[in-house]
Amino acid sequence: MKDSVLVGMSGGVDSTVCALLLLRQGYRVHGLTMWLWDPEGPMENPCCSVNTASLAAHELGIPHDVVQAHDGFRRLVIEPTLEGYQTGITPNPCALCNSDVRFTMLADQATRRGFRYIATGHHVRIIRRQGKAALFRGRDPNKDQSYFLYSVGQDELRRALMPVGELTKRDIRALAEELGLTAARLPESQDLCFAPSGVAALLPRNTPGPIVHLSGHRLGTHKGLAQYTIGQRKGLSLRSPEPLYVVRLDPETNTLVVGPESELYERTFNATNLRWPGGAPPARAFRASVQVRYRSPAQPASVELWKDTAYVQLDRPIRAIAPGQAAVFYRGDRVLGGGTIRGQSPSRG
Repeated sequence: MKDSVLVGMSGGVDSTVCALLLLRQGYRVHGLTMWLWDPEGPMENPCCSVNTASLAAHELGIPHDVVQAHDGFRRLVIEPTLEGYQTGITPNPCALCNSDVRFTMLADQATRRGFRYIATGHHVRIIRRQGKAALFRGRDPNKDQSYFLYSVGQDELRRALMPVGELTKRDIRALAEELGLTAARLPESQDLCFAPSGVAALLPRNTPGPIVHLSGHRLGTHKGLAQYTIGQRKGLSLRSPEPLYVVRLDPETNTLVVGPESELYERTFNATNLRWPGGAPPARAFRASVQVRYRSPAQPASVELWKDTAYVQLDRPIRAIAPGQAAVFYRGDRVLGGGTIRGQSPSRG
């Protein structure tokens, strides 16, 4: 029997097959569901289900526990997300959750319970060399989740096992179907667990305000800045001879600024709150591929670090770089690190 591993289980097929693969590899597996939020009913949300996680553990023949984490999730994920929307940015709550809640709590629970390893069903790979753990993209490019895990620390990565990252989603479902596991028939979660109706529905203020063209002309009235993000066209309800897109949100004046698509492309931006899964940045200045949205392709760029800020110069412009989203730096498939996009890079003097 190999060492013990505590597996974070949501009830979905990925975490279920993660536990299955570790069992087949000879680990002593124990399932744990970290219950973060139940907006519509007890123990259910669009991301996880205690009942299906418990059923998955039962079908695999492994023990399973539930730990409630509402307070930490509200403080570390929900409140910063809502505050960000109110200040005119578009935060990335999944990145916050993975670094500050899920992996931290899973590692803490593993230590308390005497488990050497932790594991989740994320589509990423971890490669260990000379006592260090490096984070890589998952094998399935359509399901890779490394973008959301750039902020997980080295202490957690050294203990982490991610077996589904070596497989495609089709392979994972085939394994579950082969054993007749209930998780094979469940739909994939898509919505935010704490905001199934959208973040705007949770905000205390959703005040309408002016929609203004870059030229200064008022064109209409928006429904509340939290309803919009950089690059959006749908839902503006504007009459214009040219297509118009959201190019800026101004919370101080409650103004939505729109303009032609050409105004969405930028070559420079800066990022703060930097995290380096390897423990340190590769250098003060380095070349990397930079990904600014989950589904967008990474683009080559030069990165220069100054204190806790990364100044990014892209080789070619990228459309709709949104403050609040994550910018993740890659070298090939390896995650170097990342940070939170703050805006266009100013001069450093």
